[in-house]
Amino acid sequence: QIDHFGFDENRVFQQRYLVADQHWKKGNGPILFYTGNEGDITWFCNNTGFMWDVAEELNAMLVFAEHRYYGESLPFGNESFSDSKHLNYLTSEQALADFAVLVDYLKTTIAEARHSPVIAIGGSYGGMLAAWFRMKYPHVVVGALAASAPIWQFGDLVPCGAFFSIVTNAFKKSGTGCSESIRNSWNAINHLSSTDAGLQWLSSTFHLCSPLKNLQDAAVLKNWLSETWVNLAMVNYPYKADFLQPLPAWPIQEVCKFLKDPSLSDKLLLQNVFQAVNLYYNYTGEASCLDVSETATKNLGQTGWYYQACTEMVMPLCTDGVHDMFEPEKWDFDAFSEECYRLWGVRPRLSWILSMYGGKNISSHSNIIFSNGDLDPWSAGGVTQNITNSLVAVVIPDGAHHLDLRSRNSLDPRSVQQARALEICLMKQWIEEARHSH
Repeated sequence: QIDHFGFDENRVFQQRYLVADQHWKKGNGPILFYTGNEGDITWFCNNTGFMWDVAEELNAMLVFAEHRYYGESLPFGNESFSDSKHLNYLTSEQALADFAVLVDYLKTTIAEARHSPVIAIGGSYGGMLAAWFRMKYPHVVVGALAASAPIWQFGDLVPCGAFFSIVTNAFKKSGTGCSESIRNSWNAINHLSSTDAGLQWLSSTFHLCSPLKNLQDAAVLKNWLSETWVNLAMVNYPYKADFLQPLPAWPIQEVCKFLKDPSLSDKLLLQNVFQAVNLYYNYTGEASCLDVSETATKNLGQTGWYYQACTEMVMPLCTDGVHDMFEPEKWDFDAFSEECYRLWGVRPRLSWILSMYGGKNISSHSNIIFSNGDLDPWSAGGVTQNITNSLVAVVIPDGAHHLDLRSRNSLDPRSVQQARALEICLMKQWIEEARHSH
């Protein structure tokens, strides 16, 4: 159904999902159900090696469900993003209902799947959906593994600056002078962008595909740099990986090799900043110029996510330039709301997510693992302490963004190996409990 919650809109759409059943034990083997997030489901499938690694041990079927409005699951085809009328059905509630209906469909159409216990698994926004799926449809899934799920990055549940101070700490720990160099780079850009010659120098130094013409362009450059530092913190993995971009092991350490001396002159400092971001955007050496409108893989649906941020997914973020390495920027809901209205003709609802999913008052739920890496900025809005003995927090000191969902790797730190062992142990427990109650 395009709309699960009203009866006027009767149209349906095709939802894409992937199934792997080579290790599934018919009759009572569990189903590990990946709650797809803001992007192409094949990409998440290829980046969630953990599920493939445990399928055999658990005799599990794997299902990866694509989130409506992403990848190929477009409710209105090419029209899906044309205006706010067509986007009206892009909400987490509708997506969770899609998942609930899909599980029911699989259980009625796959022979011998009727009594298979289902466990929801997801990372990031997908992790939030996994947790919420268990909260809202506890009869459909017996438990959830919510990796790097910032379910508390809403309202005033956590300080708006925590996110960026975690990003900053990753750079601080990865090399002397590193975070200070980045903090000093903003003024250097401000100085240079005040003249035409300076703008020209910045454009050529950063090898930009389209040259900077004015202060507005310089602001775009600064945003692009900020996003790059955030992305690096998210994908600061202990081995070579290609998640948002192809990168070396511990990429922040590599980046910080270029940023040792914060006291350099504006131009020398920014030449080093270029070397640092060039490592992120051009590790393979194939880029002929850098495009400030692109910060991550094309597999993520930026448009859809931006609309979600403008409606339900309102996550207050701010910086102060003291506890972080960014330019000070207050959280300004009114300005954000105006921008959303300008773009989509909709306004965000600040506290709806709290009403819908309970904020911090979730102790009546059960069987959810919240895993977070200390290196991941999104852990700021995550659950990092046990709430009850079945709402369990797993903290991974050496982990970046949902490292535990990635494939096992010989370079994995002990902390993530232990986290996965605990996750598997709890999942086995849920599966056993489900069998006995059945």
